[in-house]
Amino acid sequence: MFTDESRFALEPDDKRIRIWHEQRTRNQSQNITEHHAFRGGSIMAWAGISLGYHTDLHIFKRRSSTAVRHRDEVLEPIVRWYAAAVGPTFVLMDDNAHPHRADIVDDYLESEGIARMAWPAYLPDLNPIENLWDALGRAVSSRFPPPAALIDLETALQEEWRLLNSAVVG
Repeated sequence: MFTDESRFALEPDDKRIRIWHEQRTRNQSQNITEHHAFRGGSIMAWAGISLGYHTDLHIFKRRSSTAVRHRDEVLEPIVRWYAAAVGPTFVLMDDNAHPHRADIVDDYLESEGIARMAWPAYLPDLNPIENLWDALGRAVSSRFPPPAALIDLETALQEEWRLLNSAVVG
């Protein structure tokens, strides 16, 4: 299973220009507003994919992932169950982030008999889930009106993840 986290912001800096206007009003001054990237907060999400399967989107309530949170919120309730369902051929792929390589995570995976794929240290973006993160971000960004609060962003992420997964992954 390929796994990864991604951060989604209310006001991301994705270098895209968005224009919301009525027809024939494109460059009128009342339609132009200044935008400050990365204001309003963000959400850290985790998911896993494999051939014909995807996990639900997990939202880290504390906005970040630590080794303890990764073990308690992801590995124990999600990955362990999926590994048991797949059986001895299951292999976990993560991106070598510090929380994934902490001793408590290594110890947990070893105690559960979960094998981990060796992954090049400087090539985390080879993970195929990166393409889904990009598609998810684009889907949420294209919503009108865009999410205005973190709870709206979380709802939009969950809704778009389900739609995206049914079309792309599963």
